[in-house]
Amino acid sequence: MADLFHKQAKNYAETRPSYPEELFDFIASKTPNHDLVWDVGTGSGQAAKSLAKLYKNVVGTDTSQEQLDYAPKLPNVRYQCTPPNIPLSEVEFSVSPPGTVDLVTVAQALHWFDLPTFYQQVKLVLKKPHGIIAAWCYTVPEAKDNIPVVNDKFDAVFRQFYADSQPYWDLARKLVDGKYKGIDFPFEPVGDGANHTGPFEFTTERVMDLEGFLTYIRSWSAYQTAKDKGVELLSDDVVESFKRAWGEDGVDQKVVKAPVYLRIGKVGNSE
Repeated sequence: MADLFHKQAKNYAETRPSYPEELFDFIASKTPNHDLVWDVGTGSGQAAKSLAKLYKNVVGTDTSQEQLDYAPKLPNVRYQCTPPNIPLSEVEFSVSPPGTVDLVTVAQALHWFDLPTFYQQVKLVLKKPHGIIAAWCYTVPEAKDNIPVVNDKFDAVFRQFYADSQPYWDLARKLVDGKYKGIDFPFEPVGDGANHTGPFEFTTERVMDLEGFLTYIRSWSAYQTAKDKGVELLSDDVVESFKRAWGEDGVDQKVVKAPVYLRIGKVGNSE
């Protein structure tokens, strides 16, 4: 998975959306203690930065050192580059001793993981019986309630572009497009009126100009996969179509919104 992102680590850090504070407030409200978070697949630290405001300590791990190099340096965040599958016997040394973690978070990465192995690690480190795991993904920007992402013309160009990119996405992408509904998630509901583990929906947004939006596209794993195969998804003709559509209303900076889907659950006493 790291190979899909290390070549565009700078683009990823600059253009991937931050996550709404409402998301983190919701997650934090489910953990009785706020001492330690393990942010898995932390990338360039988008989630770790927000978690550090709500928890005393954060351990952010990722398989890509190139991504970690762009993560914000914060006094209560420790970053560590790890192998794709940390041996269970080494989790204590790489992350934290068993039963000491309040919260495990995974932002836009769970679909890449060897889930049975990862869930063993999660159940080892989380506190019993109220340790929480929260994993979320965001899909590509999409129109909602008849409000376009940018404008109707741009949205049409973008929908066609996303369709054309499909051959270059990994099969795991289907789990993201499915809003994590179909992902294996063997945890208990967190309660407070919810009898399920999600997905719960939030919205993230970012102010972008066209070049920022195109750089966001260049951070996609599908873009890099296509490029490695000699295919330039953002050909001159495609970029020109985006330019014409983006500039239709004469406004350079636009608020681009994308839906975020959260799965959240807890471990029980028997885990």
